[in-house]
Amino acid sequence: MAAIAARNGIYNWNLIYVGQTLYIPGTTGGQQPPPIVTPTPPTETTYTVVRGDYLSAIARRFNTTTSAIAQRNNISNPNLIYPGQVLIIPPGGGIDQPGPGPITGSFELGGHVFSFSYPAQMRAAGMTWAKTQVRWNGSAPASIAQGAIDAARSNGFKILLSVVGDRAQLAANPTQYYQNFANFLAGVAALNPDAIEVWNEQNIDREWPAGQISGAAYTQMLSAAYQAIKRANSNVLVISGAPAPTGFFGGCTGSGCDDAPFLRQMAQSGATQFMDCVGIHYNEGILSPTRTSGDPRGNPNHYTRYYQTMVSTYTSIISSKPLCFTELGYLSPEGYGPLPAGFDWAANVTAQDQAVWLAEATTLAKRSGRVRLLIVWNVDSTEYGADPQAGYAIIRPNNTCSACATLGAAMAAP
Repeated sequence: MAAIAARNGIYNWNLIYVGQTLYIPGTTGGQQPPPIVTPTPPTETTYTVVRGDYLSAIARRFNTTTSAIAQRNNISNPNLIYPGQVLIIPPGGGIDQPGPGPITGSFELGGHVFSFSYPAQMRAAGMTWAKTQVRWNGSAPASIAQGAIDAARSNGFKILLSVVGDRAQLAANPTQYYQNFANFLAGVAALNPDAIEVWNEQNIDREWPAGQISGAAYTQMLSAAYQAIKRANSNVLVISGAPAPTGFFGGCTGSGCDDAPFLRQMAQSGATQFMDCVGIHYNEGILSPTRTSGDPRGNPNHYTRYYQTMVSTYTSIISSKPLCFTELGYLSPEGYGPLPAGFDWAANVTAQDQAVWLAEATTLAKRSGRVRLLIVWNVDSTEYGADPQAGYAIIRPNNTCSACATLGAAMAAP
């Protein structure tokens, strides 16, 4: 960098401009950055069933899974296939085989912060990470992330930046926007954060342009982002954007995708090449995370209702990468009053429930060997309006933190 600055008479390394021609020492002209590698999704194939075939054996032959073939061919009973049946075989490796055991030997805990006013309580909870969101308007410099990095480091925490851009700008020219966003993330990575989450809840039209929502489209962004981040700073942990957990769409539509098929589309598009960790959210629980049934709401068997079925669903789709919970929280109205419309499902959750369940989820994650990072949603929000974020906060209205004690005990336990 110093050699380039000296050769071009640049006195401030942070001030260069679009269109500026730089002389690169040791070359004959401006050196182009390595090209972005676009993931090439493997193609589907077909197979005709012969006598004696089993779906599990066919899956092994093509390096895919029984469930993937069954789902692709609308087979309700995997034990019932017949000679002459033509099966569409999903791409081998597109959906990973379930892993044989733990894939990560480390587990760390953190919290999403809004003010960073409670570092002592976070440390008491066993947290070593802080997370904050950075929204890029398309023109701001990467230095807008510096304050969050400095605040975390000055308090002794690692920092996860969840970086989101502008969906309208993305909609106007996706291909160009992917590159612009990747360039911005490279600048952020050069500031030396510990981790970057690439976008957030990109399966719904609140965060991604309606009509353009798909796991394949997001993988194009993730591919460019991952490569740009790693070129700038190979030590940064790259987390894929966590989808919004939902069964609202019944699959994928023009206005959004349920998270499982969205993640499946990502896997089929080669996204595992461009992540260190799979982003995941869990924030609709009203029962202990040790439970896998008994939710009193409609659709009680949907996997998003329970912590453990969320983990098993995501692991069944991508098993070669660990999970990173970039949001995990329990909503409680205690101390705030009635919940707004759309959130009354959590009306009976107490602050003590929240404290106990967060600790139980942390214990399950820590012992699973599948979860690399768990970020509690959230530490200190005071917003209790149409989006009652403060109800998720572990710092309660009376400034107490029961969850800090339960989480600390969970992290201290073997």
